[in-house]
Amino acid sequence: MKKHIIVLCLAAAAVLAAGTANADSISGKIGVTGKIGLNIPADNDSDFFHNDTDVGLVGGGGVIYGIDHNWAAKAEVTRASFGSETGDFGVTDISFGAQYRFTPQNRLVPFAGAGFDILINDYYPNFNASRNVDTTLGAHLSGGVDYFLQRQLALTAELKGVLAPNVDITDRFGNHVGNFDPSSLSATVGVRYFFN
Repeated sequence: MKKHIIVLCLAAAAVLAAGTANADSISGKIGVTGKIGLNIPADNDSDFFHNDTDVGLVGGGGVIYGIDHNWAAKAEVTRASFGSETGDFGVTDISFGAQYRFTPQNRLVPFAGAGFDILINDYYPNFNASRNVDTTLGAHLSGGVDYFLQRQLALTAELKGVLAPNVDITDRFGNHVGNFDPSSLSATVGVRYFFN
């Protein structure tokens, strides 16, 4: 058993060492990203009660384009779902932004980003009544790292904070029954693949 573990460790070290030579800037390259993680939503007020929210799941994907060695443009769509005391919420985040990559030709590439978000919000109450939640605009800041396994393939991890104004929750007659804060903090891991 020890022999197999040693062989696997040596093989992993060889793959990682080979990957260093393959690390490259993403300048002029297009990549796709898939990611999944945890979402910590803001609390809100619905149906005239303070509504504590639970940590939920977030997942989605997007496209990244390397403008030059340090700057990249990103577009992503993610979906976060989480429960609360009065029902379940969902937020679809259509996000556009820029990313600054600090060590673009290394295998480990830390980055920071910012941009704006279109937040499409849903609410599914525990009781049998329909509720509508307004769509709103928000802004985000993010930071994370890409770790290149090969020149075209990287593992990625990211923290992203979204700040947005409260929106109205209304019943089927258009009556205001609460406020929803779509602000959140998410932590995700994923994979990026670059085509060229």
